[in-house]
Amino acid sequence: MFDHQLLRYLEGYLTNERKARFEEVLTQRTNFLTVAIEDVFQLHNTSAVIRSCDAFGIQNVHVVEARYGKRLDKQIAMGAEQWVDVQRYKSTKSCLEALKSANFQIIATTPHDNAVELSQFELTQKTALFFGTEKEGLSQEILNAADGYITIPMNGFTESLNVSVAAAIILQDLGRKLRVSSLDWRLTEIEKNEKRMDWTKRSIKDVAALSRDLDHRNIFCTFNCNQFK
Repeated sequence: MFDHQLLRYLEGYLTNERKARFEEVLTQRTNFLTVAIEDVFQLHNTSAVIRSCDAFGIQNVHVVEARYGKRLDKQIAMGAEQWVDVQRYKSTKSCLEALKSANFQIIATTPHDNAVELSQFELTQKTALFFGTEKEGLSQEILNAADGYITIPMNGFTESLNVSVAAAIILQDLGRKLRVSSLDWRLTEIEKNEKRMDWTKRSIKDVAALSRDLDHRNIFCTFNCNQFK
């Protein structure tokens, strides 16, 4: 059960501006659209994608680290990893299974023969956008499992974009479409409260000590109230 008392207590250590900012950001956050990154090699690319997810209101990012290990550079993410939830997987299969079990359709970002141009792509259900490695792109496993494909049309000699640039372009476009749609894309009240708690704890230096202090106060109050019954 969610501890509303603890949240109110901890929020007392935040400025009004900080609390208002949390509320403002949470009104635009979504779990309807999510991003999955498969074995991106360059550290800064994974970090930049996570930063774009924060900027465009995506709450969850799924990172497959089967080939190259952890791919997050906190300096480039510029603190975005504090506000975005990063789920890590050791295999593409486990990532796909997790997303499919959560009822996400799998959309591969690739210049596939059957790919839909970004401007023509419409969101109709929960969607996980998959982005692949800088050179090879997405694995055949993802391409085979995909429910659809999306591509960014280009008019120059360049045939592909940096993965972080592609992610930013797609998220900006689909995020705009999502927010003007009639889809139920916002976080639930439970999800909002959970993120308020998480973000509040991350904003306080010694949150463990404050939590213990509240527990001690509650115990003291309970003891004394019982004494005078």
